[in-house]
Amino acid sequence: MQLKRVVVTGLGALTPIGNTVEEYWDGLTRGVSGANLITRFDATRFRTKFACEVKNFDVQAYIPRQEARKMDWFTQYAVVTADEAIADAGIDKEKVDLDRIGVIWGAGIGGLKTFEDEVLNFGGGDGNPRFNPFFIPKMIADSSAGLISIRHGFRGPTYVTVSACASSGNALIDAFNYIRLGKMDICVSGGSEAAVTQAGVGGFNALKALSERNDDFATASRPYDKDREGFVLGEGGAALILEEYEHAVARGAKIYCEIMGGGMSSDAYHITAPHPDGRGAYMCMKLALEDAELPLESVDYINTHGTSTPIGDPQELKAIERLFGEHATKLNISSTKSMTGHLLGGAAAIEAVAAILAIKNQLIPPTINHFTDDPDINPNLNLTFNEPQARKVEVAISNTFGFGGHNTCVVFKKV
Repeated sequence: MQLKRVVVTGLGALTPIGNTVEEYWDGLTRGVSGANLITRFDATRFRTKFACEVKNFDVQAYIPRQEARKMDWFTQYAVVTADEAIADAGIDKEKVDLDRIGVIWGAGIGGLKTFEDEVLNFGGGDGNPRFNPFFIPKMIADSSAGLISIRHGFRGPTYVTVSACASSGNALIDAFNYIRLGKMDICVSGGSEAAVTQAGVGGFNALKALSERNDDFATASRPYDKDREGFVLGEGGAALILEEYEHAVARGAKIYCEIMGGGMSSDAYHITAPHPDGRGAYMCMKLALEDAELPLESVDYINTHGTSTPIGDPQELKAIERLFGEHATKLNISSTKSMTGHLLGGAAAIEAVAAILAIKNQLIPPTINHFTDDPDINPNLNLTFNEPQARKVEVAISNTFGFGGHNTCVVFKKV
């Protein structure tokens, strides 16, 4: 069977450093930190008092109030970014087969704020089970994909992938495979998350996963820095329009890039910690490039998982050095989580957008907040510290790893 080519024809983004794709890219290239003190709740008694929240977002500018109140924040982010991507792709619904357009979304947690509110209300009540009738449909992760499908009348395969922080990476790979197998013409894919809540921050604090740099929160996300001490929780989402190449050409769509391959693996090691040798990270990158049928030397840029944790960052770099050998020092590497924080299930989607825009603009977004070299990290690796770097970018890959040992890698190539 001849596999079909898959391209990206539309993008949408809602992030802690910009509420559109254009604003997001501007924030990335200027090295803007999205971290600030938490406004979603009173964090005075929490060990971490800051996060990368979405800012200046009025959902009623996009979705009528009566509809928006039936959605959790993560679903609002999904719907808004999907709208932007669909408009960007110029999809004329009168001229496409809606039965062959699907929605495959990613969310690691789903409606955490909705769940938290309903349980707290019940626990603080008189014991009578009074729940919002929209509690369940607001909470469940698949409401995001379902509401995008309903809003636009897309009747192809529609579901949500859940694999912790790798969720939207799995969503993108699933969408890619459906299209290249001829099961869809177009797929709206991406991911969103909204876990800046009391339960989200408190839970990650209990795991000792979050930075507690409350006195200098703007620089708390420090991937690869010697003094990194935890990730910064982020929120938001991003959407990509994946499309069969001939279908895109026939309707005169602009094409950002081609998706060449995807790789998935499992660490089979620990529920939260990565494998100490980066075994799963190595395997998913290797499988992705084999799937793409591209040589290692073709890769120009890696948008890494790079969460700013003491254990995770060096393990991923070990995997890169093992796989790429001498070429590891010739490519650019950066972690855009230094600016956006970690969007959990939405991370792969917004970082895929960053990798695609690096190809479009021939510019590598930086890893900000680097102050002190880590002696355990190879100084010859180009980690694109603090300033963007212009270079020829033909091929970019994006890595995302999740609790449970889930690993994904997606390969993008200039057309």
